Amino acid sequence: MKDKRETFLMEPLKKCIDLIGFPMDLGADRRGVDMGPTAIRIAGMVEELEMLGYHVHDLGDIPILSKERQNIINPKLKYLDEIVRASCLLAEKVKLSLLQGRFPLCIGGDHSMAIGSIAGVSAYCRHTHHTFGVIWIDAHADMNTEDTTPSGNIHGMAMAVSLGLGNSSLTRILDFAPKVQPSCCALIGVRKIDPLEKELVKTLRLPVHTMSNIDRKGVHATIQDVLQTLSHVDHIHVSFDLDSVDPSVAAGVGTPVAGGLTYREIHLIMETIADCGCMASLDIAEINPILDNRNISAKLAAEVVASSMGRRIL
Repeated sequence: MKDKRETFLMEPLKKCIDLIGFPMDLGADRRGVDMGPTAIRIAGMVEELEMLGYHVHDLGDIPILSKERQNIINPKLKYLDEIVRASCLLAEKVKLSLLQGRFPLCIGGDHSMAIGSIAGVSAYCRHTHHTFGVIWIDAHADMNTEDTTPSGNIHGMAMAVSLGLGNSSLTRILDFAPKVQPSCCALIGVRKIDPLEKELVKTLRLPVHTMSNIDRKGVHATIQDVLQTLSHVDHIHVSFDLDSVDPSVAAGVGTPVAGGLTYREIHLIMETIADCGCMASLDIAEINPILDNRNISAKLAAEVVASSMGRRIL
């Protein structure tokens, strides 16, 4: 596995990044997160990556209809049709980016973005016979379905959908399900789970590293354990929700939860994942500039991306 990972990391075209914006706010109730892609661009993320030697191709944003132009047909699956349509477009772009030897970096937008990005990466891995894994960094498990959701918000279903649970319109994007197996996943930073989500997590034996676990064990030991558990995986997709970070550090998120990761902890997690050499795609989700102060949260997100792509103190 080590040789395979080293070869995978050394592919020269991986120095090319495709930046894909996903200005989605249909998956959540609170408005403003659709401006996240613009906020993170303004925060200087492209410049950070270019300083590290990457060639960044900004592919623009996936077109998404606003809430004002749609009706909610099913209150348990709000804005389902448009989320499915946009997710299919994102999945195809991500798959094509990987097939062209590039690194897809998806910026959102609420975390329903992961439905499309994970579908695209999974399709690529099926085509190229890579073993696909997901590291989900989030205050929430996002393991609801239409049968368990208290809100009907699809951004709270993205992990479940990727595991093949829930509405078939979501789970069957690109015509296959599931996109990833529970044994190839790890959830980090979780501190808020709905009661019925807990049952699904336990039934699937989904590896979840809560903030309580991290407090007891330490963040470095936790991420080392995660990478060891995923040692059979040779393509890791990291889906990073900014609300995994404590609101005192990142206030500009739609669903803040107290008691999250510190500034240094999230950088250490990303640095350690980058050092593993098998992260080959990335999401940054839930940046809400309306709730932010002087774009500080978006700037943090840009710095975290840089850490995940190799920036170091020395």
